[in-house]
Amino acid sequence: MRTEERSQLAEPPNDAGAARRRRPRPRDDRRAAWLFLIPALAGFVIFYGYPTVRGIWYSLTDYNLLSDPTFVGGDNYAQIVRDPQFWHSLGVTGYYVVINIGSQLLLGLLLAALMHRLTRSVALRAMLLLPWLVPNVTVGLLWIWLLDADLGFVNHLLKALGLGTVGFFVSPDWAMPTIGLVNTWAYTGYTALLLYAGMLQIPPHLYESAALDGAGELRMFRSVTLPMLRPVLALVLVVSLIGSFQIFDTVAVAAGGRGASSAIRVIYYFIYQQAFQYFHMGYASAAALLLALILGVLTVVQLRLLRASRSDLA
Repeated sequence: MRTEERSQLAEPPNDAGAARRRRPRPRDDRRAAWLFLIPALAGFVIFYGYPTVRGIWYSLTDYNLLSDPTFVGGDNYAQIVRDPQFWHSLGVTGYYVVINIGSQLLLGLLLAALMHRLTRSVALRAMLLLPWLVPNVTVGLLWIWLLDADLGFVNHLLKALGLGTVGFFVSPDWAMPTIGLVNTWAYTGYTALLLYAGMLQIPPHLYESAALDGAGELRMFRSVTLPMLRPVLALVLVVSLIGSFQIFDTVAVAAGGRGASSAIRVIYYFIYQQAFQYFHMGYASAAALLLALILGVLTVVQLRLLRASRSDLA
Protein backbone atom coordinates (compact mmCIF):
# COMPACT_ATOMS: atom_id res chain seq x y z
CA MET A 1 0.00 0.00 0.00
CA ARG A 2 2.76 2.38 0.77
CA THR A 3 4.34 1.68 -2.61
CA GLU A 4 1.01 2.34 -4.38
CA GLU A 5 0.49 5.53 -2.42
CA ARG A 6 3.95 6.75 -3.35
CA SER A 7 3.30 5.99 -7.02
CA GLN A 8 -0.06 7.78 -6.88
CA LEU A 9 1.57 10.82 -5.25
CA ALA A 10 4.21 10.82 -7.93
CA GLU A 11 1.69 10.85 -10.81
CA PRO A 12 0.51 14.51 -10.59
CA PRO A 13 3.97 15.94 -11.17
CA ASN A 14 4.31 13.73 -14.24
CA ASP A 15 0.91 14.93 -15.49
CA ALA A 16 1.88 18.55 -14.81
CA GLY A 17 5.17 18.05 -16.68
CA ALA A 18 3.31 16.55 -19.61
CA ALA A 19 0.87 19.47 -19.60
CA ARG A 20 3.79 21.88 -19.66
CA ARG A 21 5.30 19.99 -22.58
CA ARG A 22 1.97 20.07 -24.44
CA ARG A 23 1.42 23.80 -23.75
CA PRO A 24 1.75 25.75 -27.05
CA ARG A 25 4.55 28.25 -27.35
CA PRO A 26 3.61 31.91 -27.18
CA ARG A 27 3.09 33.34 -30.64
CA ASP A 28 5.96 35.40 -31.98
CA ASP A 29 4.45 38.58 -33.48
CA ARG A 30 7.72 40.35 -34.16
CA ARG A 31 7.58 39.63 -37.88
CA ALA A 32 4.06 41.04 -38.16
CA ALA A 33 5.07 44.06 -36.08
CA TRP A 34 7.97 44.81 -38.42
CA LEU A 35 5.65 44.51 -41.42
CA PHE A 36 3.42 47.20 -39.91
CA LEU A 37 6.42 49.37 -38.98
CA ILE A 38 8.17 49.23 -42.35
CA PRO A 39 5.92 51.83 -44.10
CA ALA A 40 6.34 54.30 -41.21
CA LEU A 41 10.09 53.69 -41.04
CA ALA A 42 10.41 54.08 -44.81
CA GLY A 43 8.50 57.38 -44.66
CA PHE A 44 10.70 58.58 -41.80
CA VAL A 45 13.90 57.72 -43.66
CA ILE A 46 12.73 59.25 -46.94
CA PHE A 47 11.15 62.43 -45.62
CA TYR A 48 13.21 63.06 -42.44
CA GLY A 49 16.37 60.99 -42.30
CA TYR A 50 17.66 61.56 -45.83
CA PRO A 51 16.89 65.32 -45.89
CA THR A 52 18.62 65.69 -42.51
CA VAL A 53 21.77 63.98 -43.76
CA ARG A 54 21.73 66.08 -46.96
CA GLY A 55 21.21 69.23 -44.92
CA ILE A 56 24.23 68.43 -42.75
CA TRP A 57 26.28 67.83 -45.90
CA TYR A 58 25.10 71.08 -47.53
CA SER A 59 25.93 73.00 -44.35
CA LEU A 60 29.57 72.06 -44.91
CA THR A 61 29.60 73.22 -48.52
CA ASP A 62 29.32 76.31 -50.70
CA TYR A 63 26.25 75.52 -52.81
CA ASN A 64 24.14 77.88 -54.93
CA LEU A 65 21.86 75.42 -56.83
CA LEU A 66 23.62 76.28 -60.12
CA SER A 67 26.90 74.46 -59.58
CA ASP A 68 28.13 71.43 -57.71
CA PRO A 69 28.62 71.83 -53.94
CA THR A 70 32.14 72.76 -52.86
CA PHE A 71 33.29 71.50 -49.47
CA VAL A 72 34.25 74.38 -47.14
CA GLY A 73 34.15 72.64 -43.75
CA GLY A 74 33.00 74.82 -40.87
CA ASP A 75 33.29 78.14 -42.72
CA ASN A 76 29.51 78.56 -42.90
CA TYR A 77 29.15 78.11 -39.15
CA ALA A 78 31.99 80.52 -38.44
CA GLN A 79 30.36 83.10 -40.71
CA ILE A 80 26.97 82.67 -39.03
CA VAL A 81 28.45 83.24 -35.59
CA ARG A 82 29.80 86.59 -36.85
CA ASP A 83 26.64 87.51 -38.78
CA PRO A 84 24.68 90.25 -36.95
CA GLN A 85 21.61 89.64 -39.13
CA PHE A 86 21.36 86.05 -37.91
CA TRP A 87 21.43 87.10 -34.27
CA HIS A 88 19.03 89.98 -34.94
CA SER A 89 16.58 87.58 -36.60
CA LEU A 90 16.95 85.22 -33.66
CA GLY A 91 16.22 88.08 -31.26
CA VAL A 92 13.13 89.13 -33.26
CA THR A 93 11.93 85.52 -33.15
CA GLY A 94 12.49 85.40 -29.39
CA TYR A 95 10.41 88.57 -29.01
CA TYR A 96 7.62 86.96 -31.02
CA VAL A 97 7.86 83.73 -28.98
CA VAL A 98 7.43 85.62 -25.70
CA ILE A 99 4.34 87.45 -27.01
CA ASN A 100 2.81 84.40 -28.66
CA ILE A 101 3.40 81.81 -25.95
CA GLY A 102 2.57 84.19 -23.09
CA SER A 103 -0.76 85.30 -24.57
CA GLN A 104 -1.68 81.81 -25.79
CA LEU A 105 -0.96 80.18 -22.47
CA LEU A 106 -2.86 82.72 -20.39
CA LEU A 107 -5.92 82.76 -22.64
CA GLY A 108 -5.79 78.99 -23.14
CA LEU A 109 -5.70 78.34 -19.40
CA LEU A 110 -8.60 80.74 -18.86
CA LEU A 111 -10.75 79.16 -21.57
CA ALA A 112 -9.88 75.61 -20.50
CA ALA A 113 -10.72 76.36 -16.85
CA LEU A 114 -14.04 77.92 -17.85
CA MET A 115 -14.94 74.89 -19.96
CA HIS A 116 -13.86 72.50 -17.22
CA ARG A 117 -15.62 74.17 -14.30
CA LEU A 118 -18.61 75.85 -15.97
CA THR A 119 -19.60 74.19 -19.23
CA ARG A 120 -18.55 71.24 -21.35
CA SER A 121 -20.42 72.23 -24.48
CA VAL A 122 -19.32 70.41 -27.64
CA ALA A 123 -20.44 73.38 -29.75
CA LEU A 124 -18.16 75.71 -27.77
CA ARG A 125 -15.19 73.39 -28.28
CA ALA A 126 -15.89 73.26 -32.01
CA MET A 127 -16.04 77.07 -32.20
CA LEU A 128 -12.69 77.35 -30.38
CA LEU A 129 -11.08 74.99 -32.87
CA LEU A 130 -12.34 76.78 -36.01
CA PRO A 131 -9.57 79.44 -36.21
CA TRP A 132 -6.92 76.71 -35.89
CA LEU A 133 -8.40 74.94 -38.94
CA VAL A 134 -8.03 78.02 -41.16
CA PRO A 135 -4.76 78.03 -43.18
CA ASN A 136 -2.17 80.47 -41.86
CA VAL A 137 -1.97 82.36 -45.15
CA THR A 138 -5.73 82.91 -45.06
CA VAL A 139 -5.48 84.09 -41.44
CA GLY A 140 -2.76 86.56 -42.42
CA LEU A 141 -4.75 87.93 -45.37
CA LEU A 142 -7.90 88.23 -43.25
CA TRP A 143 -6.17 90.29 -40.58
CA ILE A 144 -4.29 92.42 -43.13
CA TRP A 145 -7.65 93.44 -44.55
CA LEU A 146 -9.08 94.10 -41.10
CA LEU A 147 -6.06 96.12 -39.94
CA ASP A 148 -5.23 97.95 -43.15
CA ALA A 149 -4.38 101.61 -42.49
CA ASP A 150 -6.69 102.88 -45.26
CA LEU A 151 -9.43 100.31 -45.78
CA GLY A 152 -9.36 98.21 -42.63
CA PHE A 153 -12.38 97.99 -40.35
CA VAL A 154 -10.28 98.44 -37.19
CA ASN A 155 -8.76 101.73 -38.38
CA HIS A 156 -12.19 102.98 -39.50
CA LEU A 157 -13.39 102.23 -35.97
CA LEU A 158 -10.43 104.11 -34.50
CA LYS A 159 -11.24 107.10 -36.71
CA ALA A 160 -14.86 107.02 -35.59
CA LEU A 161 -13.65 107.15 -31.99
CA GLY A 162 -11.50 110.19 -32.74
CA LEU A 163 -8.23 108.29 -32.66
CA GLY A 164 -5.60 108.27 -35.36
CA THR A 165 -4.94 105.38 -37.70
CA VAL A 166 -2.27 102.83 -36.89
CA GLY A 167 -0.11 100.98 -39.40
CA PHE A 168 -0.30 97.69 -37.56
CA PHE A 169 1.79 95.66 -40.02
CA VAL A 170 4.15 98.42 -41.20
CA SER A 171 5.01 100.24 -37.98
CA PRO A 172 8.26 98.96 -36.42
CA ASP A 173 6.66 99.21 -32.97
CA TRP A 174 3.38 97.51 -33.85
CA ALA A 175 4.32 94.96 -36.52
CA MET A 176 5.66 92.11 -34.40
CA PRO A 177 3.11 92.43 -31.54
CA THR A 178 0.38 92.44 -34.20
CA ILE A 179 1.71 89.25 -35.81
CA GLY A 180 2.01 87.65 -32.38
CA LEU A 181 -1.59 88.49 -31.45
CA VAL A 182 -2.89 87.35 -34.85
CA ASN A 183 -1.34 83.93 -34.33
CA THR A 184 -2.60 83.93 -30.74
CA TRP A 185 -6.12 84.32 -32.15
CA ALA A 186 -5.48 81.42 -34.51
CA TYR A 187 -3.94 78.95 -32.05
CA THR A 188 -5.44 79.73 -28.64
CA GLY A 189 -8.43 77.45 -29.22
CA TYR A 190 -6.19 74.48 -29.96
CA THR A 191 -4.05 75.22 -26.90
CA ALA A 192 -7.17 75.54 -24.74
CA LEU A 193 -8.44 72.14 -25.90
CA LEU A 194 -5.12 70.47 -25.05
CA LEU A 195 -5.23 71.98 -21.57
CA TYR A 196 -8.90 71.10 -21.20
CA ALA A 197 -8.12 67.47 -22.07
CA GLY A 198 -5.47 67.49 -19.36
CA MET A 199 -7.92 68.92 -16.82
CA LEU A 200 -10.35 66.11 -17.54
CA GLN A 201 -7.74 63.64 -16.25
CA ILE A 202 -7.63 65.30 -12.80
CA PRO A 203 -9.53 63.16 -10.25
CA PRO A 204 -12.80 64.92 -9.30
CA HIS A 205 -12.44 63.96 -5.64
CA LEU A 206 -9.54 66.43 -5.32
CA TYR A 207 -11.90 69.30 -6.15
CA GLU A 208 -14.55 67.90 -3.82
CA SER A 209 -12.05 67.68 -0.95
CA ALA A 210 -10.82 71.21 -1.62
CA ALA A 211 -14.40 72.52 -1.72
CA LEU A 212 -15.15 70.84 1.63
CA ASP A 213 -12.11 72.60 3.08
CA GLY A 214 -13.57 75.92 1.97
CA ALA A 215 -11.36 76.57 -1.07
CA GLY A 216 -12.79 78.81 -3.78
CA GLU A 217 -12.36 78.43 -7.53
CA LEU A 218 -9.17 80.51 -7.67
CA ARG A 219 -7.59 78.59 -4.80
CA MET A 220 -8.54 75.24 -6.40
CA PHE A 221 -7.10 76.39 -9.71
CA ARG A 222 -3.82 77.41 -8.07
CA SER A 223 -3.48 74.48 -5.65
CA VAL A 224 -5.08 71.61 -7.57
CA THR A 225 -5.40 72.31 -11.29
CA LEU A 226 -1.99 73.82 -12.03
CA PRO A 227 0.10 71.23 -10.11
CA MET A 228 -1.81 68.29 -11.60
CA LEU A 229 -1.59 69.86 -15.06
CA ARG A 230 2.21 70.05 -15.04
CA PRO A 231 2.88 67.29 -17.65
CA VAL A 232 0.30 68.71 -20.07
CA LEU A 233 1.63 72.24 -19.53
CA ALA A 234 5.11 71.01 -20.36
CA LEU A 235 3.83 69.42 -23.56
CA VAL A 236 1.95 72.57 -24.57
CA LEU A 237 4.96 74.80 -23.86
CA VAL A 238 7.35 72.59 -25.84
CA VAL A 239 4.99 72.30 -28.82
CA SER A 240 4.24 76.04 -28.70
CA LEU A 241 7.94 76.91 -28.48
CA ILE A 242 8.87 74.82 -31.50
CA GLY A 243 5.86 76.05 -33.47
CA SER A 244 6.55 79.69 -32.58
CA PHE A 245 10.15 79.45 -33.80
CA GLN A 246 8.76 78.16 -37.11
CA ILE A 247 6.73 81.30 -37.79
CA PHE A 248 7.03 82.19 -41.47
CA ASP A 249 3.79 82.36 -43.43
CA THR A 250 2.20 85.22 -41.48
CA VAL A 251 5.41 87.24 -41.80
CA ALA A 252 5.61 86.51 -45.54
CA VAL A 253 2.00 87.63 -46.02
CA ALA A 254 2.56 90.75 -43.91
CA ALA A 255 5.63 91.59 -46.00
CA GLY A 256 3.41 91.57 -49.09
CA GLY A 257 6.21 90.63 -51.47
CA ARG A 258 8.25 93.67 -50.49
CA GLY A 259 10.59 91.69 -48.25
CA ALA A 260 10.23 91.63 -44.51
CA SER A 261 11.55 94.64 -42.62
CA SER A 262 14.12 94.16 -39.89
CA ALA A 263 11.35 94.51 -37.27
CA ILE A 264 9.62 91.29 -38.44
CA ARG A 265 12.47 89.36 -40.10
CA VAL A 266 12.23 86.19 -38.04
CA ILE A 267 14.79 83.39 -38.23
CA TYR A 268 12.78 81.27 -40.68
CA TYR A 269 12.43 84.25 -43.02
CA PHE A 270 16.18 84.84 -42.74
CA ILE A 271 16.85 81.20 -43.73
CA TYR A 272 14.34 81.48 -46.60
CA GLN A 273 16.06 84.61 -47.92
CA GLN A 274 19.51 83.04 -47.76
CA ALA A 275 18.34 79.89 -49.55
CA PHE A 276 15.86 81.05 -52.18
CA GLN A 277 16.62 84.74 -52.73
CA TYR A 278 20.41 84.81 -52.42
CA PHE A 279 20.94 81.09 -53.29
CA HIS A 280 23.29 80.53 -50.35
CA MET A 281 22.04 76.99 -49.76
CA GLY A 282 25.01 75.89 -47.67
CA TYR A 283 24.78 78.97 -45.47
CA ALA A 284 21.02 78.51 -45.05
CA SER A 285 21.50 74.82 -44.16
CA ALA A 286 24.03 75.76 -41.48
CA ALA A 287 21.62 78.34 -40.05
CA ALA A 288 18.81 75.77 -40.00
CA LEU A 289 20.97 73.23 -38.17
CA LEU A 290 22.02 75.81 -35.60
CA LEU A 291 18.35 76.66 -35.07
CA ALA A 292 17.54 72.95 -34.57
CA LEU A 293 20.34 72.73 -32.00
CA ILE A 294 19.05 75.81 -30.16
CA LEU A 295 15.51 74.39 -30.10
CA GLY A 296 16.80 71.07 -28.79
CA VAL A 297 18.61 72.78 -25.92
CA LEU A 298 15.58 74.95 -25.07
CA THR A 299 13.30 71.90 -25.12
CA VAL A 300 15.52 69.94 -22.72
CA VAL A 301 15.76 72.94 -20.39
CA GLN A 302 11.98 73.37 -20.41
CA LEU A 303 11.34 69.71 -19.63
CA ARG A 304 13.86 69.77 -16.78
CA LEU A 305 12.56 72.99 -15.24
CA LEU A 306 8.93 71.92 -15.46
CA ARG A 307 9.61 68.38 -14.19
CA ALA A 308 7.38 67.14 -17.00
CA SER A 309 7.45 63.49 -15.94
CA ARG A 310 5.43 64.03 -12.75
CA SER A 311 2.90 66.33 -11.14
CA ASP A 312 3.16 67.85 -7.67
CA LEU A 313 0.21 65.89 -6.33
CA ALA A 314 1.05 62.53 -7.94
